[in-house]
Formats: sequence, structure tokens, C-alpha cells
Amino acid sequence: QVQLVESGGDLVQPGGSLRLSCAASGFTFSSFAMSWYRQAPGKERELVAGITGTLGSINYADSVKGRFTISRDNAKNTVYLQMNSLKPEDTAIYYCNAAGWSWGVHYDYWGQGTQVTVSS
Repeated sequence: QVQLVESGGDLVQPGGSLRLSCAASGFTFSSFAMSWYRQAPGKERELVAGITGTLGSINYADSVKGRFTISRDNAKNTVYLQMNSLKPEDTAIYYCNAAGWSWGVHYDYWGQGTQVTVSS
């Protein structure tokens, strides 16, 4: 059974930091691309950052470049999102996503989300 379990969301003041974690199980983690998405109230879900499985190539949304860092630990089947210099507009539910191929079939998995609120 595939599971993506996010943790680390919290209420933080502007300028603060948080580290989100996503623990994965039930699939070959190292061969899947892992991403963080977010969805703010009244807005569509958007890609925040992604990291590929094999090469570890990384991409970021322009709005978080220089502030957020995505990383993965294939030994622990976990992907992280270090968020620094947080702004009120970063407030959203953050979702972990895993995407990849297995035996010619594409799979796309989602976690349940973790709430990040940036407010004074």
C-alpha cells in the first residue's frame, strides 16, 4: 500500500523557517520524482519544488527560489522541504507528490497535506 505522510507544518511568523518532511512507502522511492505542491484558499494547486529520482535534478517555482530547498534521502524514503524567509503569501496546504513509472505504467501519488500558516 502506497503512503505519503507529510509532517512539519505549523504556524510561523513572517521571516521564520519550517522544514517539511514526507515519508514514503509502498513503492520504489529512489526511482520516483518527488515534488512539493501547495494550495492556498481560493487558488489552484501549484508546484513549489521538485527533485528527480535518479539524477536528483531540482527545479523551483520562481516565487520560492533562494528561500526554499528541496532534498531527498533515498535511504530513508523521505523528501524534505526547507523553507526560510517565509512570507504570508506562503500560507497554504503543502502536499507531497510522487510520480514515476513501473513496468510501463505511470503512477502519481499524493499525500494528505500539511498546513503552513505564516502570520504575525
